Amino acid sequence: MKPLVIAMPGETELGQALARSVDGDLADREIRSFPDGESYIRIDSPVEGREVIVACSLDEPNQKAMPLLYVADTVRDLRAARIGLVSPYLAYMRQDARFRPGEGVTSHYFGRLLSGVFDWMITVDPHLHRHSGLDDIYSIPTRIVEAARPIARWIAERVDDPLLVGPDEESAQWVHAVAEAGSFPSIILEKIRHGDYDVEVGGSDLGGRVNQQPVLIDDIISTGRTMLEAVRHLSELQFRPPICVGIHGLFVEDARAQLEGAGIAELVTCNTVAHDTNDIDIRPEVGRAAAELLGRQGRASQMSSGVV
Repeated sequence: MKPLVIAMPGETELGQALARSVDGDLADREIRSFPDGESYIRIDSPVEGREVIVACSLDEPNQKAMPLLYVADTVRDLRAARIGLVSPYLAYMRQDARFRPGEGVTSHYFGRLLSGVFDWMITVDPHLHRHSGLDDIYSIPTRIVEAARPIARWIAERVDDPLLVGPDEESAQWVHAVAEAGSFPSIILEKIRHGDYDVEVGGSDLGGRVNQQPVLIDDIISTGRTMLEAVRHLSELQFRPPICVGIHGLFVEDARAQLEGAGIAELVTCNTVAHDTNDIDIRPEVGRAAAELLGRQGRASQMSSGVV
């Protein structure tokens, strides 16, 4: 029996790519809101006994999470064999500790929520900072797909004499992965965060490298303040305008306008979150991970978290 892929609203292209990768069917479904805002869910494709994959990137999570949970519960009621979530961008990963008394550690709460309705999950480069892996947060089998190789391929094809630059220590894991995948030189800057919109970037010895093309890489471009300060720092050091690459482009408020106004050469993101800056395709890697995972039917208890 073929797997069934359910694409949440706005995720048709991801759903189609997954259906091709796993040799599955794209579900006929209706997912909408009643006038009062409550969710309406109907799955018009046969579900019973099938592996079901729900495709939903979780930017704007407060808006998307409730319909997603209802879809999972619906296919559970319709007797799906297993239910997996493919979420290229996984939200609620930043608040991974209690920094002030009384704060909620929302990464754990969101992990419990999704683990309660799905049997497995695939995501792309989650923001793991204080956690060693998704097993610290999720109680279901998970796979992490890395964007390093697709980004390295894009840089190799588009950029002459690149110098990869991480705007802060948190970005180092992604910068180093891309550098290794493409055999590129790299450096990491230093960041001091004074608040959500107040960030200071500096440091690192860049002498002798000003003739290279800087490629700023970070996992998430949200407010853009960290990357913006890195752009300004490189400008002060007389570097040419940098190319800015984000794995997940959220672009909160005027983030994009601020970056483009700072005189960058180009702004590029992976297609984990739909945006017109998407130029790096990670769906083949995501599809392969899903196909491998579904090849382990009947052995869910033996699966462990991994990286592909």
